[in-house]
Amino acid sequence: MNPRIDGTKFGSITIDRADIEHDVLIRLSGEIKKRKKKLSKAVFGTSHIISLEEAEHIFEKGAERLIIGSGHDGNVTLSKEASEYFQKERVRVDLFPTPEAIHQWNKAKGHTIGLFHVTC
Repeated sequence: MNPRIDGTKFGSITIDRADIEHDVLIRLSGEIKKRKKKLSKAVFGTSHIISLEEAEHIFEKGAERLIIGSGHDGNVTLSKEASEYFQKERVRVDLFPTPEAIHQWNKAKGHTIGLFHVTC
């Protein structure tokens, strides 16, 4: 069962009543990991564009959907290469500002991965 995301405020996300003060990746198993945004920052100089390298790290065999919380102001985007990678792997990507992404996550069905940016 996926963990429930209780909410977010700028700089943190609350998952199963625990406050986390960094971006998170939620695996198919429900495991919560710190986002490896340095993979994108090394390529683009920012973590607001998801690189192919980060996309390859995010992907899990068996995933059907990826919900991305793009930050409170919606600043995170996929690079062209990352978008093509997820298409090739047949993973539907839904990109929403983080508060809306949380809503989508909590009602999601099926094999879903989540990536949530907790600032801008």
